[in-house]
Amino acid sequence: MIKPFNLEIKTPCSENFNQFTATQKGGFCQSCEKEVIDFTKMNAQDIKTYFKNKSNQNTCGRFNSNQLKTYNQAPKQEKKLSFISAIGLACLSFFSFGTLQAQDIKKQTPNTKTDDSKFTVKQQEKEFFVKGTVFDESYPLPGASVILQGTTKGVQTDFNGNFKFPDKLKKGDVLVFTYVGMNSQKVVITDKHTAYNITLQVDMTATECVLMGKVAVKEVYKSKKN
Repeated sequence: MIKPFNLEIKTPCSENFNQFTATQKGGFCQSCEKEVIDFTKMNAQDIKTYFKNKSNQNTCGRFNSNQLKTYNQAPKQEKKLSFISAIGLACLSFFSFGTLQAQDIKKQTPNTKTDDSKFTVKQQEKEFFVKGTVFDESYPLPGASVILQGTTKGVQTDFNGNFKFPDKLKKGDVLVFTYVGMNSQKVVITDKHTAYNITLQVDMTATECVLMGKVAVKEVYKSKKN
């Protein structure tokens, strides 16, 4: 039997998700000492699978606004392994174990002396701090997010729209600049002056925003016809 349920966030959280310590499923909030699940990268089926157990209802999550809706939960299906499937899994496990052993053997090579100091110096020369200012069409933007693409590392602009990225970057890294109501902008880093002045444009087609907070999961009941 299909059991629909509704997701909502009654009181959005004001913490900055981009400053959380990264975890396997999202980020760890130091304020509430709890993991915040990042649902923005999940599809509808992933969300339904996560909340199919009531034990997951006490969850803090980060959602796109269009993900907070009613979901039709699919019925549970019993999983059965046939005898042939079990043999297949056993063979796969044996093969994986053998592969790991082979990799370990290959790694056991004699230590060779290399001049690591030269490599370290060259690496440091290629890395640098990046700073700049984020504007709209007229004024600096305080509170704009600056994130290193593909990571959770980032910083927000200060009251005057200024920022300094906390980690050293290298040529080819991509910074993503975002602000509520503005089009996000990606900037490929070529040197430490690349992001000196960034101007964001108003997003006239924005239809959703990101919300974070404690998730309220409610089953949806349909009244019976008389």
